[in-house]
Amino acid sequence: MRVVVAPDKFKGSLTAVQAAEAIGDGVRDAVPDAGVALCPVADGGEGTLDVLLAAGGKRVEQRVRGPLDEPVDAWYVVLDGTAYIESARACGIEHVTPSPEVALAAHTYGVGELIAHALAGGAHRIVLTVGGTASTDGGCGMLQALGARVLDASGSTVGLGGGALTEVASVDLTEVHRRLGRAGVRVATDVTNPLLGPDGAAPVFGPQKGAGAREVELLRHGLSRWADALERAGAPALADVPSAGAGGGISGGAMAALGARAESGFDLVVELTGVEDAVRAANLVITGEGSLDRQSLAGKAPAGIAAMAGRHGVPVLAVAGRIALTGDELARAGIAGGLALVDHASSIEDAQRNAAALLREHTAALVRSWRDGDRPPTAATRS
Repeated sequence: MRVVVAPDKFKGSLTAVQAAEAIGDGVRDAVPDAGVALCPVADGGEGTLDVLLAAGGKRVEQRVRGPLDEPVDAWYVVLDGTAYIESARACGIEHVTPSPEVALAAHTYGVGELIAHALAGGAHRIVLTVGGTASTDGGCGMLQALGARVLDASGSTVGLGGGALTEVASVDLTEVHRRLGRAGVRVATDVTNPLLGPDGAAPVFGPQKGAGAREVELLRHGLSRWADALERAGAPALADVPSAGAGGGISGGAMAALGARAESGFDLVVELTGVEDAVRAANLVITGEGSLDRQSLAGKAPAGIAAMAGRHGVPVLAVAGRIALTGDELARAGIAGGLALVDHASSIEDAQRNAAALLREHTAALVRSWRDGDRPPTAATRS
């Protein structure tokens, strides 16, 4: 019996790597002679770097400017000449307390510092993940760290932060292009929002970062001026480009000035880890994440794993902290059965605190049920 274990992270409890180890132990408890392949996955968001480290990447540490200028100890991963940079390591929402003032002031300068460090270290390719940022500056700070000259109408340098974009009159990207050289850039995101419009970065993501109605309008106006200035500098038009609004527009800045293309974060990770080869040869796949819900069905890793397994005719079971999907919804996603830790713990806090032990114990029970031909549980837990 060959089993592939391919979970995403259990946020607040376990990394994807830790979750895979606990689930793998449960499989071996149930079927001691099973061949178990641990293939932790990610969707390009938080936790992606942990998966890349497990795949053999090298961790590179660097202190950079945080989203509000305070120093942040960030890091990225280098694997086979490619630097994988999580924007949130430098300017993540966890570095701030969201407020209207923060929504206007937060910037991406530290992300540019990480890219510059990677290029100086010889990276030939950059993969930038853009989820979880505190900023809505269209990647302006990132490009300034790479040498962009961003000027107002009087020729003075524009300050950092999304709120400062309302002053932008012109951009010079000469130094950015010199530093980038022939290095290629890819943006990992499953967000398809454009930079501007009703589904753009400011109205959709700004409130998550503390922006009220006034701040959203200022950010929207600033991003519009920023996009116009980039276009005048020779960059492609950004306003309606899918995924340009991801990460508060940092994706759009990378597309315009670094020649980046947006790709599925899940697909990028799968490409690196070789999980599809393992799935193709498996008898069973087990996936999961902290919360298996309708968002999981929209491009998240468990849905991607289930779709992959379905292409190869391999059954899929899921284990999660909580499951907010019905049995029919799981089945439509290609998942034969699921198990939620909160159904086997005294409280949500207990499930989070003892996630590894609970995963091991109840994965074993789930696998035994599947092996013995019993119908796996599919009842959803809702909160």
